[in-house]
Amino acid sequence: MAKIKKKHTEGASRTYITRNRALKKLQVSLADFRRLCILKGIYPVEPRSRKRANRGSTKLTTFYYARDIQLLFSEPLINKFRQHKIFLRKLQHALGKDDLTKAKTLDQNRPTMALDHLVIERYPTFADALRDLDDALCMVFLFATMPIINGNVISRDAVAECRKLSTEFMHYVIHKQALRKVFLSIKGIYYQADIQGEKITWIVPYQFSQRIPDEVDFRVMSTFLQFYRTLLGFVNYRLYTTANLVYPPRLDEVLEENGAGLGSLRVEAQRVEDLIAKRTEETEDKEESANASAESKEMKQRLQTLNSKIQSLVGKEQQTPEFSAVAPIADEEEQPKGMFASHVVFLSREVPRYSLEFVVRAFGGKVGWDQSSGAGSQYRENDSAITVQISDRPTQGHQFLNRTYVQPQWVYDSINAGRLLDTSEYLVGQQLPAHLSPFVEYAEGDYVPEEAARAAALAAQGFEGEVTSLKPEDRDQQQDDEEEGGVDGESADEDEENDDVDTQVEKQYQQQLQAERDGIPFSKSEHAGKQKSTKGTSKRSRAEREEEERQQIAISMLSSKKRRAVNRANAEAYKHQKDTNALKARKAKLSKK
Repeated sequence: MAKIKKKHTEGASRTYITRNRALKKLQVSLADFRRLCILKGIYPVEPRSRKRANRGSTKLTTFYYARDIQLLFSEPLINKFRQHKIFLRKLQHALGKDDLTKAKTLDQNRPTMALDHLVIERYPTFADALRDLDDALCMVFLFATMPIINGNVISRDAVAECRKLSTEFMHYVIHKQALRKVFLSIKGIYYQADIQGEKITWIVPYQFSQRIPDEVDFRVMSTFLQFYRTLLGFVNYRLYTTANLVYPPRLDEVLEENGAGLGSLRVEAQRVEDLIAKRTEETEDKEESANASAESKEMKQRLQTLNSKIQSLVGKEQQTPEFSAVAPIADEEEQPKGMFASHVVFLSREVPRYSLEFVVRAFGGKVGWDQSSGAGSQYRENDSAITVQISDRPTQGHQFLNRTYVQPQWVYDSINAGRLLDTSEYLVGQQLPAHLSPFVEYAEGDYVPEEAARAAALAAQGFEGEVTSLKPEDRDQQQDDEEEGGVDGESADEDEENDDVDTQVEKQYQQQLQAERDGIPFSKSEHAGKQKSTKGTSKRSRAEREEEERQQIAISMLSSKKRRAVNRANAEAYKHQKDTNALKARKAKLSKK
């Protein structure tokens, strides 16, 4: 007789586990379980059949993979949570008995929790960490501008560390000139950088006085922040060491107190002496640990096989063909500089210095600002080396003739366009063009704004350089040259079109002559021609109707599942076309006004 299987030992009830059963198995509280899942990267799942997964019950609950919960049994953080609870109990007991000496001793020996092993566990390679860096940067940049909340939820040390980590990351982007796109939105400023082949996008909030919402649970966000701070610290260390930079960069406390911003950190390259000393220490340690007898055996084996290797290499050199000389690849230091490399930009006190300083320096420019905005500026307003001054006031009290006054949007639009744009549309006091998002990719049938179409046309022409160097008469001359060049290329098409027109006119003339011979008046012959044309249109509309009927017959022959998919796709296409037409009509209505 076969063995009788018990219920709920196979299938979905074995694959999934409810949250209550996971809490009983782990013997932790709900708050500790949430922290543990956030730090380990374990998320709830939705089974196909909730009734089977919940052992026949239809009660609403949260499910997890049983295999993920099984991995939490060997997690050392559970012991750390229990030690922290014991510490809080002892501290509360000492404070209740008014034993301040014991409470102070306990506070000095507060248990700490390290998350280094979680970073290595969740991101085995550095590319995985870079690929998942978007959320970490958004969270760190958000809390870098947050006020302190209740002292325990968001502490002063956490805000200071977030500000330090974000500044270090921005300095690396400036050093490598890795910034690619910038977009100003209502939520904040979007940045995109290309770091070691990975595109990283994050958002930075505007530095306004913030109102802390009551409906947000900052305890959950602080748990995410605790892990992201550890992750970004590892990433910054790896980026700085691979770029041969000293980590952590040196902090100038005087400039930091005076609001220098990015200028408070001094990024320095590692000295050659330090690198040599580090390498020699590593080699000495390896030599001491290795056995001398094993090294002698390896050297004997190498000497025995050396003669055969030399002969094989000589044979390969004789067989190799000769190639033409190839230009050597430029080093990172010899790469072309950014678009603002030849400009010195001065920032007025009303523009966002925290963003413009980072953006201009990321493209090789030099930046100065007003003393009221903070310390650390290398240029004053009356410096003759300044070429561009960014201002957001409608009028200027005094202007220097050797510089151009533009609005801040010129910098961001130039970065997204990949070249310096014409400053005539961005002068102080003028109405600015639309600031389009560089992250939008237009597909066929989408509504494309006029500014985007014009920018795409300029990019297709392959124009590079400063647009500001072109005068209006130069642009007119350039358009004339393009028109003259296009005549030769399109002459064959125009000749064919002219031949078709001539044949049509000749045919119409012959028909009129035949009508005169038959005694038909001109009005009736014209009416007959119109009837013929209407017949042609009716034939075309009949052909279109036949094509629609053919498509409907083809759809009706499909299965019900495929038919629903086709109908859904057609409905989405119709809705998309309807929205596009609505945008075009709205644009036409606004242009008429």
